[in-house]
Amino acid sequence: MSMRLGDAQRAEAMATLTHWRPVAGRDAIARGFRFRTFNAAFGFMTRVALAAEKMDHHPEWSNVYNRVEVTLTSHDAGGLTARDIALAREMDAIAAEMGAKA
Repeated sequence: MSMRLGDAQRAEAMATLTHWRPVAGRDAIARGFRFRTFNAAFGFMTRVALAAEKMDHHPEWSNVYNRVEVTLTSHDAGGLTARDIALAREMDAIAAEMGAKA
């Protein structure tokens, strides 16, 4: 099981995650991604799903046409962990490769 991030760790991580925001009422972070088409959004989700599976960590997410909304938290730890930050960074990298807009 991963350990929840402390306040200093959380602040340091959030300073490096430009488009991610804390979720009100939850120990979680969220971000929206916008792509040119539904196919691009679905392709993003497919690539992230493969990376998430390798990390044994899975996002809460939804897709409507060219938009993907994501929330990350570690349910087994009861909040935000290093795994969430790592997956957020991986998602940002994949989105950048695919030309996503914030």
